[in-house]
Amino acid sequence: MPRIARVSDIKSNLLRPATTSHFEVEIPIIGPLGHWKGVGKQDKINLMCSDASLPGSNLATFDINNDRTGVTEKHVHRRIFDDRIDLSFYVDAGLYQPIKFFEEWMAYITNGRFTQNTRQQRAASEDDLMNPSYDYRLRYPNDYMAGQGLRVTKFEKDHLNPLTYEFVRSFPLAISSMPVSYDGSSLLKCTVSMSYIRYVVRDLRRQNAYPSTNPFQMSQFNAAGFLGNLGGGLVDNVVDRVTGSDLLGDIAGGIANQAIRDAF
Repeated sequence: MPRIARVSDIKSNLLRPATTSHFEVEIPIIGPLGHWKGVGKQDKINLMCSDASLPGSNLATFDINNDRTGVTEKHVHRRIFDDRIDLSFYVDAGLYQPIKFFEEWMAYITNGRFTQNTRQQRAASEDDLMNPSYDYRLRYPNDYMAGQGLRVTKFEKDHLNPLTYEFVRSFPLAISSMPVSYDGSSLLKCTVSMSYIRYVVRDLRRQNAYPSTNPFQMSQFNAAGFLGNLGGGLVDNVVDRVTGSDLLGDIAGGIANQAIRDAF
């Protein structure tokens, strides 16, 4: 017989699906590009990321057909991660920061060359690059790879239980072409493919930040979160209905949520 489900079970399990429009991307800054750190630069690039993807992986197996008669088993010998993650960024007018940042990162990887006299690696100038006889000398991987710092965080409106993917040894692998045309203006986007060797899912085993939904059984910290989420949700719904803008509702709800938490 099928299991009898209560209405409360259906509401808690099926009526609150995750949405794709709530996420955050953090771009790492390697040492030679340290001038990109700070408000208005790194933070702005992170905010401009309009499209990302949660990475995937698969298990490589080999067949064993000699241990048991008539039985073929698969044993895992390796975990294979996707070879890249694609990130799309809105491009700000006049500054073109996402394009300049990733172009500078890739230029740092490839534009270093050795002088014949000192054998010291230096950055090639624009005049050097225009020389038809210019030759590339690539830098050592430890110099241009970001050991940590590239993160994609998936969350919901209540900002509880975020799912964070952190990537190891990442660097820009490709910048996609960006067509421009006189036919009807549209938003310019820069799509970058980032290479990495693996990812780690943070707090994978944490199921629920607030296991109890009864405010009388919560601590003061959990009660603040409960009331903050409740007040933020109400403000979000009211602003959504009044303005018809889901974005304004999210912003107003987040401000109300944080204000209630700070009051505790």
